[in-house]
Amino acid sequence: MAFLSNTSHPCHPTPSRRFSFIDMLTVYRQRRVLARLDDAALDDIGLSRDDALRESRRPFWDLP
Repeated sequence: MAFLSNTSHPCHPTPSRRFSFIDMLTVYRQRRVLARLDDAALDDIGLSRDDALRESRRPFWDLP
């Protein structure tokens, strides 16, 4: 599973780059996976259940 990050890599979005439909679809899928993680997995990545649910409810066009 790949997650978007703030690294400077040609495949990762940057502030000067417009987001494509593929970017939106990728984030949408990541948010669906995040919503299904159990509490142990969320703890491993340092998120609370509330944080995960809040992120997973963001619309697909609301990209980081």
